Amino acid sequence: MYPDPNRVRQNRHMIRLDAYEQAIVEALANYQGEPVSTVIRQLAMRKAEELLPASTIGSVNAIGR
Repeated sequence: MYPDPNRVRQNRHMIRLDAYEQAIVEALANYQGEPVSTVIRQLAMRKAEELLPASTIGSVNAIGR
């Protein structure tokens, strides 16, 4: 069904936000017209790509190809 079964998003992680953080995330999600979970995932992945060396990201993306 999927070209790469490893790309199916089935791993869950829970975060806890205070009221101010939640308001910021919800405002961003409403502005972009996307669910809050999508915005949080995009932010997390963007930060991970920023922090990890490019060679590490390339090898992680190559897994399963």
